[in-house]
Amino acid sequence: MHIPFLSLRQINQIYQPDIEKALQRVIDSGWYLQGQENKAFEHKLSTLTGCTHIIGTGNGLDALRLIFRAYTELNKLQPGDEVLVPANTYIASVLSITENRLKPIFIEPEIDTFNINPQAIEGNITHRTKAILLVHLYGLACNMDEINFIAKKNKLFVIEDNAQAIGASYKGAPTGSLGHAAAFSFYPGKNIGALGDAGAVSTNDKQLADTIRAIANYGSEKKYVNKFKGLNSRMDELQAAILNIKLNDLERLTLKRQQIAKYYSDKINSRYIECPIIPLDEKQHAWHLYVIKTPHRHKLINYLDSKGIGTMIHYPTPPHQQEAYAEFNHLHLPITEQIHQTALSIPLHQCLSTVEIDFIVSTLNAFDPNTVE
Repeated sequence: MHIPFLSLRQINQIYQPDIEKALQRVIDSGWYLQGQENKAFEHKLSTLTGCTHIIGTGNGLDALRLIFRAYTELNKLQPGDEVLVPANTYIASVLSITENRLKPIFIEPEIDTFNINPQAIEGNITHRTKAILLVHLYGLACNMDEINFIAKKNKLFVIEDNAQAIGASYKGAPTGSLGHAAAFSFYPGKNIGALGDAGAVSTNDKQLADTIRAIANYGSEKKYVNKFKGLNSRMDELQAAILNIKLNDLERLTLKRQQIAKYYSDKINSRYIECPIIPLDEKQHAWHLYVIKTPHRHKLINYLDSKGIGTMIHYPTPPHQQEAYAEFNHLHLPITEQIHQTALSIPLHQCLSTVEIDFIVSTLNAFDPNTVE
């Protein structure tokens, strides 16, 4: 049996007839940027999140950096201001901060949830702290009650990196609506993926939304009139049309992922493997990734590969240890570093069959590091 970690071809074949019709519709329209497909996408995501304003962007990183850029243009953030960010996130979260001449302050996660630790947040707030960039990592919504309480007490902006958690909710409220603004990624491998790059910002702040939309359009609110030194980051009509199809399927896809994750956690019983927690409110997790932990990661990867099961490491090196951030290489963040040394993602997506899921479980349960190289 061969089970790749993820087959985008297999996932997109499900939607192929509808995608072909949508692409033909866009081609025939003769309108390829900022047209009716974008309007429909923004309306649909607004309905799903409950947020008043949605701005389609070129990708998820741009969505994040546009939020910080807009706050800077509105004089609500200044160069050198500090932004608290989880230390164990993907580097894009940190890039969005430093690109806007803000200072990332790395916060350790909770070892059992992988998400930013609210207790660690409070201990790192200084007079220069102006925002919290939280990440709903692997699809699990953060502890928003505690985070928002701390943020309100200290007058901090709360920005959600919602790249992995579309479809999740916290106490009934969708991720993407839990802070002042949120960034979405529709990279092809996400739960809702485009056929290329795409992203979006959600917010209920009209002034922020209008500023983001202008900056993303060369800094222009009116053609050939440039209010800001902007950039070009707009979702194209082809990607919007594809995402409109897939967003209709979000509830079903999320439920399927939740069911597979629960089955894994119920059935995997190897003493060499630690499974992620299933939250009491199962809707709190969209399960973009199912990430196990093992001190025998190298052996487990080789063992699963020999059985035809694909895996991935999310992520092998945390941002503070990257060459790009040499100024932070001196930091020692033990919880983050432990996660990055032991975490391993196994296949979890809507196209997995019952036979494949059972094979993954039985193979994991048969793993013995003492008998493999």
